[in-house]
Amino acid sequence: MAWDFATEPEFQAKLDWVREFVSDEVEALDLSLHHHVVYDKSHPVHSTVLPRLQEQVKAQGLWACHLGPDLGGLGYGQLKLALLNEILGRSTWGPMTFGTQAPDTGNAEILAHYGTAEQKKKYLEPLLNNEIVSCFSMTEPQGGADPGVFACSAVQDGDEWVINGEKWFSSNLRFAAFAIVMAITDPDVPIYQGASMFLVPTDTPGIEIIRNVGLGGEDLGDGTHAYVRYNNVRVPMENVLGGPGQAFVIAQTRLGGGRIHHAMRAVGMCQRAIDMLCERALSRHTQGSVLASKQMVQEYVADSWIELHQFRLMVLHAAWTIDQVGGHKARKEVAAVKVMTAKVLKDIVFRAMHVHGSLGVSNEMPLIGMWTMAPVFGIADGPTEVHKVTVARQVLKTYKPAETMWPSAHLPGRIAAARARFPELLEHHIANNEV
Repeated sequence: MAWDFATEPEFQAKLDWVREFVSDEVEALDLSLHHHVVYDKSHPVHSTVLPRLQEQVKAQGLWACHLGPDLGGLGYGQLKLALLNEILGRSTWGPMTFGTQAPDTGNAEILAHYGTAEQKKKYLEPLLNNEIVSCFSMTEPQGGADPGVFACSAVQDGDEWVINGEKWFSSNLRFAAFAIVMAITDPDVPIYQGASMFLVPTDTPGIEIIRNVGLGGEDLGDGTHAYVRYNNVRVPMENVLGGPGQAFVIAQTRLGGGRIHHAMRAVGMCQRAIDMLCERALSRHTQGSVLASKQMVQEYVADSWIELHQFRLMVLHAAWTIDQVGGHKARKEVAAVKVMTAKVLKDIVFRAMHVHGSLGVSNEMPLIGMWTMAPVFGIADGPTEVHKVTVARQVLKTYKPAETMWPSAHLPGRIAAARARFPELLEHHIANNEV
């Protein structure tokens, strides 16, 4: 029987290096640069500072660990990736420095599986080398992530596909070299058979960014999530990835990995919030003593540690399950951690923010920005409610209805069955009572 919560010493040494490297080198970029610059390859940081850091990562054998050996990675698997990502989740620049940033990781998987040799040479190789970034353009303004109301379409015209329609929250499109776009190619069949994925270079005529949407608190027009209109955008026939009608097979393969990776990074964010919570509790005096001596604050610390510990083990178990049986068979586990990500992050960061008082909600602490990520995690890669339905359906598959009109735990029936199983004990009990 194998049952172990330890990390092998060799990999633990790698994690220790990553923790020190991120703290000493990478987090300085978070403090020095606007977060938009992470994906803006035209900024000089990508040709000066970042390559030097990335070379150190490569020297440690930690570059693009999500990739298999066939794509230049080490094939670490999801469990090791979870342990790594909980450290990278503490820093905005962490994933980019280690070649594991979203949405590029998922898009690379799609290109690796479905791209032509020429497409891999032109887009996949520079993507894996961190020379370009990409975009995943799926959701639409009228219905969010509900594919049942998608309207963006693609029709065949000779040896080309022509794409028309609008997409919403197409992250990093303004910086991307290409986008992977979902469009309806057969409106006469159910959406799950009638949608396709297209590789669309962003210099293709007809791509109109209506505006760049930001998250709450950012200036209007200064975001990175494009509201985009595709106006007669023409791509070659070979740019339909995986063949017509395969969009949802591709999307589920891609989004499953993204969901577990979001959860992994959220563990790191939560731990960072707890670090700030505990330091402040031990530093701030009020009503004659430090906050850490107040029972309410102690409850904050205890609840936060317990919730994070539960969540972290849940994420690691989901990652382990993916390694053991594959992502498709781990749907329940992945959906469950996706549900928990937003809730745990919201609760823990709120407590840390509250203990800091007005400083906690100011722009002189990172907490309010971390807290606004909770609703983002509740929406990204599918809303929480959808994943709760997935968990419920998967759990219910392991049960069956009662065989009679009464529940199987109904006591009168269970007692009668037990007495029928041991009639000699019942006779002995009756005889003793009659004596």
